[in-house]
Amino acid sequence: MGNALPQLAGGIFLTDGGLETSLIFLDKIELPHFAAFTLLGDELGQERLRSYFVPYLELCAEMPGAGFVLETPTWRANPDWAALLGVDSADLRTANTLAAQMMCSMRSRWAPRLSGPIVVSGVIGPRGDGYIADAAGSVDAAANYHYLQAEALASGGVDMLEALTMTTSAEALGISMAAQRLGLPVAISFTVETDGRLPSGEALGDAIERVDASAPPAYFAINCAHPTHLSPALTSGEPWIARIRGLRANASTKSHAELDESTELDIGDPKDLAQRYRGLKGALPKLNVLGGCCGTDWRHIRAVRDAWAG
Repeated sequence: MGNALPQLAGGIFLTDGGLETSLIFLDKIELPHFAAFTLLGDELGQERLRSYFVPYLELCAEMPGAGFVLETPTWRANPDWAALLGVDSADLRTANTLAAQMMCSMRSRWAPRLSGPIVVSGVIGPRGDGYIADAAGSVDAAANYHYLQAEALASGGVDMLEALTMTTSAEALGISMAAQRLGLPVAISFTVETDGRLPSGEALGDAIERVDASAPPAYFAINCAHPTHLSPALTSGEPWIARIRGLRANASTKSHAELDESTELDIGDPKDLAQRYRGLKGALPKLNVLGGCCGTDWRHIRAVRDAWAG
């Protein structure tokens, strides 16, 4: 099933930037626990989410041949975070399905304007905090836990799943197994600390190889880390490096601990960030899905697009 994804055939695919940080710091929208899915509860919130994606789709439309990965605003839409927000299981399932349907509707409207394909991706976030490696638990427990959200996203019509900001290989493997049960391709996106290791302390290569050995995803990605944090992990030249196709970097060079304590948005330098993406072309030969994470917005993705094309 994973072979059906158009991004595996090469070509450039853009995606969006830091959804939650953009909504909170730039648009001044209150998002308890960084839960963007709560905006799905009314038409005003849904329109705000749709309008967020427009500048990114416009950037993609200006790049001949480029495709777009349109991701659902469901990073926090799992049972543990929903409980903190007072959202019951029925409403949570509805939110995930609605998010997928909304992105599919956006694809229908935008597909005629893009020369490349639009892939609708259902986002699954970590059960715990994306900056901290909580107790790993068993792989089977992670698979069973995340299956509920994955199934709801699948019922809404997504083309694939993506596990974003994974802090342990165990949880990532569980999500990949859940995707296999549904027959959906999945991308696994790890986050790394400033030393290039997962918050769990695992080496990036070890984590990728562990997931690949039992439930290989369509591809791997990195998110919620600056390119300078990723570089230390890419010196080995090992085969696992070629499994990385996606990058959604933070705008800031700060560590996760420093970002967690920040009260203001650090947007970094979009042009410098873009050049660092371009500088990874040699180290990551399969990299072709380009987006952003915390602190990034359409300005960063425009800079990345232009630097990559140049």
